[in-house]
Amino acid sequence: MSSHRAVDGESPFGVLFVCTGNICRSPIAERLTRAFLDEAVGADAALVRIESAGTRAVVGSGVHPDSSAVLTSLGGDPGGFVARQLTDGHAAVADLTLTLTRAHRRSVLNRAPRALSRTFTLREAADLASLVPSDVELPGETFPDRCRSFVREMAAARARRATDAHDDIADPIGQPATVHSAVGDEIADGVLRLFGRLAVLSPAPSGAGLLSGR
Repeated sequence: MSSHRAVDGESPFGVLFVCTGNICRSPIAERLTRAFLDEAVGADAALVRIESAGTRAVVGSGVHPDSSAVLTSLGGDPGGFVARQLTDGHAAVADLTLTLTRAHRRSVLNRAPRALSRTFTLREAADLASLVPSDVELPGETFPDRCRSFVREMAAARARRATDAHDDIADPIGQPATVHSAVGDEIADGVLRLFGRLAVLSPAPSGAGLLSGR
């Protein structure tokens, strides 16, 4: 779980990733997003709180060894990660909840129905981000506030995109290391496409970041 906190009392933009065990997919997504934002927006990365949880978490475990190796190869740091169980409060307070499958999205919304406009699968969110015009006016004086405005634009774009099985990123648990690697690449693609759009909302210099070659 990320230790980044808001600076100067500013409320951070909260991101929550959700999968099943919280030892493969969601920790890869959490730590890759942290690494990307740290490089892309510098000090403003401290204004984004990134966490993850599992619907049936292997509570207290670290990242699965195969997923840990994939995460490291992609530029993320698995160190210090501890799996945790999803609770009603996690989704209720997150500004953006990103699940790895549609079933996880349903689980989140069963706990926090009012979070519908802030809850997406990772692939869904990445696609919706591409539908938001680059010149759209996003209210907000701060980086976190502009990110929240962007999420509202993503939710408004939902009517323009169908959701189907393509939105699901499969669980690699019990599969060969090559499957963990393929899943890592799928997650990296979603992270880059979505958070690349959010990064440009920061006044700090931003670029493609360490995932640009994926």
